[in-house]
Amino acid sequence: MPGARKPFSIAGASARQARKIGPVTPPPDLPPPAPATPPPAARPTLAQECGLAWPRPALATWPPDAHLALALLLAVPVWLALGLWVGPHMLAPQGWLAWALFVAAQPLVEELVFRGALQGQALRLTSPHGQPRRLGPVTLANVLVTLGFVALHLRAQPLAWALAVAVPSLVLGHLRERFASVWPAVAVHAFYNAGFGLTAWLARG
Repeated sequence: MPGARKPFSIAGASARQARKIGPVTPPPDLPPPAPATPPPAARPTLAQECGLAWPRPALATWPPDAHLALALLLAVPVWLALGLWVGPHMLAPQGWLAWALFVAAQPLVEELVFRGALQGQALRLTSPHGQPRRLGPVTLANVLVTLGFVALHLRAQPLAWALAVAVPSLVLGHLRERFASVWPAVAVHAFYNAGFGLTAWLARG
């Protein structure tokens, strides 16, 4: 019919609108988001480096740590052997003050200095990638501290007695590293001194 308007069509309107706008181009591909980097690990405090933290795991757990139990049990046959072979030559503390120094003060001071401060810093200096350098089953830090521990005993003891403390020193250093704490080494050192003093007292009595 002349002059009649064409019916409105949604499809036709969309097509006309598309011709005006032109082809729709998809947005460019965005690069994938960068993976989140973990925050850098916090550096241990000086107290932690010196082993002043509480042991991990705790010493009072049950069953006890196998390495700690072995370090205590193996001392008994050593005391028996010393009492039988060199008992008369062993020196026992004389008087309660000497016993207190030998069993309590000496282990505390020596462990805080050697297994605490010195071994803590030696571990830091000999662990360039977070893993301590090792000489076989023991760490280089433990060996270096043990050499210093033996040298300390050379001042007041014959060479053989000074060298005899090397093995206990390595054991104490291992416990310090295993528990990340100096306190197990202090306790075991006190136990060693108490057993040694009691063996000397019994052998000379």
